[in-house]
Formats: sequence, structure tokens, C-alpha cells
Amino acid sequence: MEDRTLHPDPSSHSVRVLEISRSKRDAPPAHYTLKIESFSQLCRILRDNDLEKYESDDFEAGGYKWKMVLYPHGNWNRGANGHISLYLAIAEAKAIPPGSQVDVTLKFFVYDHIRDKYLTIQDDKMRRYHYSKTENGFDQLISLKMFNDSSNGYLVDEHCVFGTEVHVNKYEGKGERFSIIEEPDNGAFTWKIERFSKLQKGRNFSKEFSVAKHNWRLMLYPKGDSMARGNSLSLFLQLLNNSAHPQLRVYAEYKLTVKDQVQESHHEITGSDWFISNSSVDCCWGCSDFMPLDDIYDASKGFLVDDTLIVEAQISLLADVEALS
Repeated sequence: MEDRTLHPDPSSHSVRVLEISRSKRDAPPAHYTLKIESFSQLCRILRDNDLEKYESDDFEAGGYKWKMVLYPHGNWNRGANGHISLYLAIAEAKAIPPGSQVDVTLKFFVYDHIRDKYLTIQDDKMRRYHYSKTENGFDQLISLKMFNDSSNGYLVDEHCVFGTEVHVNKYEGKGERFSIIEEPDNGAFTWKIERFSKLQKGRNFSKEFSVAKHNWRLMLYPKGDSMARGNSLSLFLQLLNNSAHPQLRVYAEYKLTVKDQVQESHHEITGSDWFISNSSVDCCWGCSDFMPLDDIYDASKGFLVDDTLIVEAQISLLADVEALS
């Protein structure tokens, strides 16, 4: 069951309407419960001491200390006579330095003893606390007529229960930025490998090169990696973890080429992959069976000239997904 009530701002028809939601649920308040075993006696004590409000003990939620502030006969200063007013106050005003703020979403509860459910009152407004605004809530939480009617279950044998939940919205600045660079400057890198036949069988690295503020290198297995050993040259493009941003995802469209130095009939592949840069792993993409070793060592095909192999990487597009700081 849910009752949604619209409360317009009479000062302007252009201001959006604030919607207050009243529904019932089984679960008790998560953060604080105020049980009153003699509502009339509480009212008398307040009246005899010229007080109109009762303040609960402090409790902690979301890293701050709070207290409930109950006006059993309404906050008359805010025109709430004939209602119960209930607020949540930050218990330590100095906890919010001048110039800072704490944004929260609030829920208040009134227990229905008959149906064993909690009337839940909330609105769609973010409540803001700062140095000079230390209290938020509802001037007209529930009418005294409804509250005092025992058939509604809110006040039974002088017993009543109120509660609250406060969820602090902590702005930690987390997010990401997606940006694209087409045809980046210095997007091509050439690696001239002399004495190719003398390279170690395992992996070999080019010198580092920079494209769009990211550091890259080529990784080559002259006799093939574990998936192509003895059959093919293996060639990969690698994003290094010493890039400008240590936690980064980069999408790259690229071309890897082994140059034909005689007829310019180059051997090449194109790729489009996500590269992940972090503090412990260098990410690489390419091809284990990039090209047959027989083609490389076939002198008529012009790939290996004077024991020199020329490899090129061309990055044509980069898309960064960068964490916001």
C-alpha cells in the first residue's frame, strides 16, 4: 500500500512539485528507533518544562552523529499545528566545516501495532546539511487525528514507536572519462632489427615509443611463441604499465607489418582490441602465427635483407577510458 502526495510550492508554478511517499513495510528502521511507552506523559513533561520538542540520544550513521527531534504537537513555528513534526538533526554541527556540506536521503517511520508494519514517510528530495542548516525532516509527518485514532494502530495503550534511516551520499569523485583520438600524432613506429637470425629464441622487445601520451612497445618471438614455435613469427603490440595513467583501459585500432624491402609486398594484420594498463601487468595483443618462418627466410620475398627485418606498428585510433580523480 502506498500513498503518494503532491506538495506544490505556491511561490512559483515553474518549480517542480515535491512528492511525499507514504507506504508500509515489515522491516524496522535500520538506524534508530524511538519507543515511547507513555505518549501523553511525554507531552505533559515537555509542557511543564516549557518545551515543545524531545531530542533523542545521539547515534551514528554514515560517518556522522545524528539525533531525532520530535515535536509531539507539531512545530508551531513552521505552521504544523495539528500534526506531529519529526526531524533529523546532526548532533555535532562542527562536524561539517564552513563551506562543506553533507547530502542525505531520509526516511521516517511510525509503527502500526495492529498490523505489525511500519508506516514509511519519505520524499524525493535530497536533504542537505551544512554549517548553518543542521536539521531536516517533515513538519507534517502525520496528523494528530490519524495518529490518535487507535484503529490506525499508531498509538495503542499510550505506546508509540518512531524511527529513521539516513543514507549519506558520499561524493568520492569516482567516475571515468571516455575520449577518442583519431589518427594520433606519431602513430607510426618502425623497428629495424639487424642480425635477426642471431636473436634469442624467446621474446624480444623494441624500444619504447609514445602515442597519445601512452607508452608502447613491440614484442617479437623470432621462432614463434609457445603456440607457433618453429613455424611462425609471433608479433604483438604492448601497452606498458608506466603509461601516463597507471589504471587505464585503452581501445586501439592498429596495424602490424613486416616490410617487404624489395617489392613492397608487405605482410600485415590489422587489429582492434582493448588494452588494460595496471600496476602489475603489461597488456599485449597481436598474433602468435603472424607469418610463416619459411616466408621470412625466403630471400626472393624480400622480408629479410642482409639479416635485417623491418617491423612497423601503426596506431590509427585510440579510445581512452580514464578514471576521474
